[in-house]
Amino acid sequence: MLTNFANKNVFDSDVEQVALRSGFGEGLLEAGKNDDRIVGICADLLKSTKMHLFANEFPERFIETGIMEQHMASLASGMAAMGKIPFISSYSMFNPGRNWEQIRTTICYNDVPVKVVGSHAGVSVGPDGGSHQAIEDIAIMRPIPNLDIIVPADATEAKKATLAIAKTDKPAYLRLAREKTPLVTNEDTPFKIGRAYSVWESENPRVAIIAVGPMVYQALLSAKALEDSGVKTVVLNSHTIKPLDEETILKYIKNTELVVSAETHQITGGLGGAIAELLAKNMPKKMIFIGVQDRFGQSGTPEELMREYGLDSKTITSKIVTALDE
Repeated sequence: MLTNFANKNVFDSDVEQVALRSGFGEGLLEAGKNDDRIVGICADLLKSTKMHLFANEFPERFIETGIMEQHMASLASGMAAMGKIPFISSYSMFNPGRNWEQIRTTICYNDVPVKVVGSHAGVSVGPDGGSHQAIEDIAIMRPIPNLDIIVPADATEAKKATLAIAKTDKPAYLRLAREKTPLVTNEDTPFKIGRAYSVWESENPRVAIIAVGPMVYQALLSAKALEDSGVKTVVLNSHTIKPLDEETILKYIKNTELVVSAETHQITGGLGGAIAELLAKNMPKKMIFIGVQDRFGQSGTPEELMREYGLDSKTITSKIVTALDE
């Protein structure tokens, strides 16, 4: 059943849906009001990333670099070294896709509090196609020291995550989808960097689904379907991929038969890889990976692409039932 950390209306046909980037925009505006050290820097995608809310309110604390993602990262590093807290935004395919070396060397190597915001991640870009669908970004960011990686489940959590990383003194990567996403959390759901929590718990679960981003909603739909068929499940929202909440994950999977990771990312190097590494060291378990299976993206509606890449709840449910029967 749903926990107190979940939106009680999440299974309604008319559940409210809001784009995660909208939560970021609102969070950055609020953070800017709370701390005048915060500055915004964008690479020609002001409205698309919702940074325009901050730019309109604080034009003297906003810089438009144009399509110069590498310069944007280096500029932010210098400003952070001088006491500012820069947020840099673009599509994930370009930030961190195009400026990875500058993020690694000028930001993370120097351990300065630049917040990298990658919007339009996963297959949610839809018709823009494979060239704009960042499904490898977590894999290239996870190995970098000093960097937190956060993938909010919905707009409410994206706002909370933005406010949280604004208060840290270290680099962070905030990964956001483009399309509107059902609100799976509520205003009272706690948010803390590095802490996962359950949004669905059955008594004596056989399956643990660990999900991030829009996949938390798909995992909940799958858990409900499994419950209706007699398969007990727990669903964890592991919004922080780095540092991973190892204690909570190990606690919930201890007595389960099957562990499932769910993400809109390649199955290599993302959430699933992080969990597999954790299990290999501490608690080996049978595991299946829900994500993009070593393929590039392509054009289509977000709904079509979710089905094509096996990211929809029906496919998740089918794969879990098959794995349990093997």
